[in-house]
Amino acid sequence: MTALNPPFLPLVVCADDYGLTPGIGRGIRALIEAGRVSATSCMTCAESWRTEAELILPFLDRADIGLHFTLTDHRPLGAMPRLAPNGRFPPLSALVKASLRGELDRGEIAAELERQLLAFEAATGRLPSHIDGHHHVHGLPGVREVVLDVFSRRLQGRNVYLRCCDEPLSAVVTRRAASFRAGAISLFGRGFARRVRAAGYPANRRFVGVRNFTVGEDYGDLMRRFLSKVQPKTLLMCHPGFSDPLLSDIDGVTWQREDEYRYLAGQEFPMVLRSNSLRISRFDPSCPPKP
Repeated sequence: MTALNPPFLPLVVCADDYGLTPGIGRGIRALIEAGRVSATSCMTCAESWRTEAELILPFLDRADIGLHFTLTDHRPLGAMPRLAPNGRFPPLSALVKASLRGELDRGEIAAELERQLLAFEAATGRLPSHIDGHHHVHGLPGVREVVLDVFSRRLQGRNVYLRCCDEPLSAVVTRRAASFRAGAISLFGRGFARRVRAAGYPANRRFVGVRNFTVGEDYGDLMRRFLSKVQPKTLLMCHPGFSDPLLSDIDGVTWQREDEYRYLAGQEFPMVLRSNSLRISRFDPSCPPKP
């Protein structure tokens, strides 16, 4: 008797930072076209967003196109005298400190989330498929409450899902891939994830893909670690793209994006997926997470 092949588990592969620069957009669109990426998260406050938004329109029904809520390093879409008094968001470290001290103005953050959300809707003609945060800010105290409130009022029941960034610390330690950073992100995101699951909102159950972006990292080795023993409803985060002069000016992650692009577009990635009985898939928001 011939043994039955094991069922292939769906895996959401989400490319972050769409709209940040033309080079990033070009890389992400190519990967969606090739079926190597099934979701992307858009930075609607980025200078390149309007042009890049037009180019993503043909892919709206081929991948999950969501909002990458941004509160660090870039410029807000409206006045934020407390968080961005000089017209620019603070670095992540300053935002985290303000969050932990309870100094974030939720009304100001809510207004900016609405602006970024409306910018997405105006450019695409539809709601985002999902919401997450640049630098995972959506999980921070003072931000997560705003995101959940906006979701419950405007997006719940409309085929929109949320990205949770937590996973068991035992899994982080066992994987041995950027363990400290992945553990910190998981701990900061746990409160958000707990609220999402208690409310029954659509969301991923597991989250992988955190790396250090340092010289010497082997992305192929990292990917093999990420995809080993994947659980149901897992989302794999990635940052592929092509470097360009604008990216060099505004973001420190440059050659790493090209490294990720080459791997995701290459022959090893589908082989690793098959060996772990995984298939790239869009998210199914009709199945809520377990509490």
